Amino acid sequence: MRIDQTLALKRPCFSFEFFPPKTDEGVENLLNTARTLQLFEPAFVSVTYGAGGSTRARTVEVAKRMKRELELEVMAHVTCVGHTRADLRVLFAELAEAGIENVMALRGDPPRGEATFTATEGGFRYASELIAMLQEEFSFSLGAAAYPEKHPEAESLQDDLANAVRKVSAGARFLVTQLFFDNEAYFRFVERARALGIDVPIVPGIMPITSFEQIGRMTKMCGASIPAPLLGELEARATDAQGVTDLGVAYCALQCSDLLRRGAPGIHFYTLNRSPSTRAVVSALLAVRERLVTTS
Repeated sequence: MRIDQTLALKRPCFSFEFFPPKTDEGVENLLNTARTLQLFEPAFVSVTYGAGGSTRARTVEVAKRMKRELELEVMAHVTCVGHTRADLRVLFAELAEAGIENVMALRGDPPRGEATFTATEGGFRYASELIAMLQEEFSFSLGAAAYPEKHPEAESLQDDLANAVRKVSAGARFLVTQLFFDNEAYFRFVERARALGIDVPIVPGIMPITSFEQIGRMTKMCGASIPAPLLGELEARATDAQGVTDLGVAYCALQCSDLLRRGAPGIHFYTLNRSPSTRAVVSALLAVRERLVTTS
């Protein structure tokens, strides 16, 4: 089913994001992880695209196998990096032939070792251009990225919001946010987006913290902030790996509960290809699902 239709019909929606492994063994392990999450009847799963399009073949392989073998609704990520328009048309035709109805259309990060994005000759400069082509030539349900705390390359939050407007105007039917840990940043973003005429669902992207060092690297890279009280608790457990994971699960469950009670259409979990923390959080949310739905 198309994700825009699912978001209109089902509340709350839970979805899970994976990245394609580099080896055949890794692919099999990932499929087993995805099987453990089938119990939660996800609205969809997504498969990311490596920097510079480096995992294109694996992305397509994993997306097709999740669709065919696990009968999951799949959203394939595709970026502009390293591809011409002709390359991308071939890729999208392959996804459509496999029965995949949903695409996350992204500009993409620069290839490893490069500081800035440079459009490929014959390719696209912006996600909005990719979305416009998809809207005109294919029938996918199109998603796009949103940044509650601003894309690291954007000059201001207002400029970033203007870019979100362009994506929706081009044909994006839902937005999924970058990870964040301050719910007020999400709700401020939604309020500003609605004021600019963005009326599509804006799904919060959430990641349970499982590593003190890793979350530091990731937030620095994507521009997300960690609220001072949470950071203090993490620092107090910096040498206690299990303590960090336990805190991450507890904080994530509280964060997601608050988001859903206040009207978020669902939660998109960045799993990092691991399931235990995500399973724990979703289990807690399902235990109080009726309360979340009736008060949202």
